[in-house]
Amino acid sequence: MRVLVINPGSTSTKIAVFEDDGEVLSKRIDHPVEELDKFDRLMDQLEYRKKAVVETVEAAGYKLEDFDAIACRGGVLPPLSGGTYRVNEEMVHYLMHESPVEHASNLAAVIGYELAKGLKIPVFITDPISVDEMLPEAKLSGIPEIERKSYGHYLNMKAVARQIAKEKFGKKYEELNFVVVHLGGGISVAAHRKGKVIDINNANDEGPFSPERTGELPVGDLAKVAFSGKYSKRELKKRYVGKGGLVAYLGTNDLREAMRRADEGDEKARLVIEAMAYQIAKEIGGMMAVLKGEVDAIILTGGMAHNEAFVKMISCYVDRYAPVYVVAGEFEMLALAQGALRVLWGEEEAKEWKKEG
Repeated sequence: MRVLVINPGSTSTKIAVFEDDGEVLSKRIDHPVEELDKFDRLMDQLEYRKKAVVETVEAAGYKLEDFDAIACRGGVLPPLSGGTYRVNEEMVHYLMHESPVEHASNLAAVIGYELAKGLKIPVFITDPISVDEMLPEAKLSGIPEIERKSYGHYLNMKAVARQIAKEKFGKKYEELNFVVVHLGGGISVAAHRKGKVIDINNANDEGPFSPERTGELPVGDLAKVAFSGKYSKRELKKRYVGKGGLVAYLGTNDLREAMRRADEGDEKARLVIEAMAYQIAKEIGGMMAVLKGEVDAIILTGGMAHNEAFVKMISCYVDRYAPVYVVAGEFEMLALAQGALRVLWGEEEAKEWKKEG
């Protein structure tokens, strides 16, 4: 089975070709900022990006009719359960005209749907950003006006959980319990119970601080800063998401640079790194409690999982409670291809998306 994978980012579009689950082509199409600035809205980039995808695919020697399916990054849809969904006209309309957030991922399914028109090629999304499998009690924040939201690195987390389930346990993801930690610019720590993410920290607002985000903050002090008059709403948000965490303390969002400083005797750098590891471990402990201690494994993934010293800092807190497995990096393209392949191979039935209400 041959699958075309499409994954747009803010200034690039990644594409890949998989033959079964082997990647035979990987391309990153960079979009110059001056080109993107010509478009008022993100969705106005549709034809521009679609043309770039077609040209890249054809330059690699493929025709669209050569593919058995197109697998696309899932966009910002209303809350939905995990799995693989068939892209339909209703989903495309929602992503184009109703999605509450302008996010580059919204383009993926629309591009795929447009490319597949008239070719009878199925188009799928898998484990989109807005997966919501949280327990009802996990959504209460403490005040009725604010609900805890289910945002996280679901595509990568579920992919590595499936991998560890198969390779280390010889079982299906749906048979096991994991705590999965995505270590990136934002940090997601999630409780996976029998194939469902029943609780997760929103990496923008909760949990440990990360290279670019503050995580949870003392609410009283946060209110004082918010009403101090020193910052606009936009400036304040940027300070907490983008300029918080590691970069706020050390002026860098690169863990490798921070570790280099620590190794050269910078005690502040060492303290900040150890504090980040400490907060991650504390969040892991909370998710283990959510799973009532019935945890088959703790899985660390994402870019920072490449750093063995940092992984050890986290593991030393939690490895007595469950085995710790490291699957460093991100596997979004493979995860999207595998989602489509599970449907093509009859291992999973594609879900049909319909807007509620």
